[in-house]
Amino acid sequence: MGRYSRAIKTTAWVVVAAGVVAPVVRKRVKAPPLVLQTVAFGAPLGLSVAMRRSRTRDVAVCCLQMWAYISAYKAPHDNEQRQSERVHVDYPIRADEIMGLGRLPTVRLQQAFASPDRWRRMDKVLVWTHWIWFTVPHTALAYILWRHRERFPGAAVMTYAVFDLGACLYWIVPTAPPWYAASIAGRRQLGGEVAVRRMMAEYGEVFWKDGWGPLYEVFGGNPVAAMPSLHFATSLMAALLLAETGPVAGALGAAYTTTLGFALIYLGEHYAIDLVGGAALTMLVRRAGPRAGPLLRRFGAVVAALERQAAGGG
Repeated sequence: MGRYSRAIKTTAWVVVAAGVVAPVVRKRVKAPPLVLQTVAFGAPLGLSVAMRRSRTRDVAVCCLQMWAYISAYKAPHDNEQRQSERVHVDYPIRADEIMGLGRLPTVRLQQAFASPDRWRRMDKVLVWTHWIWFTVPHTALAYILWRHRERFPGAAVMTYAVFDLGACLYWIVPTAPPWYAASIAGRRQLGGEVAVRRMMAEYGEVFWKDGWGPLYEVFGGNPVAAMPSLHFATSLMAALLLAETGPVAGALGAAYTTTLGFALIYLGEHYAIDLVGGAALTMLVRRAGPRAGPLLRRFGAVVAALERQAAGGG
C-alpha cells in the first residue's frame, strides 16, 4: 500500500472516529450543533471508504447512520427552555379536530375502547406494536440485505433519508404530540381540557416497574419530535420496500404499518395529522428517488473510487 492510499485510509478512519465521538460530546463541546451533526453524519461515509464493501460493512454503515440520527433527534432537546419556547401546540389540534369532525380522533378512540381501571389485551398488543417499532425498519433492511442484496443500497438510502429528513423537521418545527399538549395547563379544545392519556407510558410503568424510567431515558430524549411521525413514515417505507420483494413480505409490512398507525393515535403518541405528515414524507422520498438516482450514482462512484484507493487498488 502506497503513501497516498495510507493517507486516504487514515483520514477515513479519523472521520469515522470523529463521527462516533461527536454525539457523545455534543453537550460538552462549545461548537454549533450543525457542525457536530455534520461530523456525526460523516462517519458512515468514512467507513465506506475505509473498508471494502461486505455485508458486515453494510450493517456497520447503517449503525453509524442511526448513531448520527439519534443525536440529531435528541439534540434539539438539549436546551429544554429554548425548545419549550419554540414548540408548536395548536396547529395539530386544529387539524385533528377537523379530521375528527369536531373531536380529536385520539379522544374518540380512548373513550370508545380504553378502560380506566384495567389493561385489555388489545391495549397490550398495541403498546407492544409501538415498542417493537425500534427494530422494524432495520429488520426490513436486514431481510432485503439477506434475500435481495441487489436492492439493499437503494432501500437503505430511502429508509435513512426518511429518518434524516424527519430529524431536520424536528429541528425546524418542534411540534407537541397529544400527550404533551394535554400536560400543558391552559390548553383547551372545544371548551374542555385536552383529555388525552399517554397509555404507552402508563403501561410501561406497570410492565417494566422500576426499569421503565431508565429504559425510557435510553429510547426517549425529545418529547416534541412529533411532526412528521417517523414511526409511521419509516414503517410505511419498510412496507413499500418489502412489497417490492414479494407478496408475503409486503402483506406483513402492510399489516404491521396499519396496526401501528392505529396504535399511535389510540395510545396518545401522535395526532392523526402527524401520520399524514409521515406518509407524505415517505411518498416524497419515493418520488424523489428516481430523480436523485443519477446524482447518487455519481456520488457513489466517487466513494467507491476512494475506497479502491484506500485499499491500494489504484
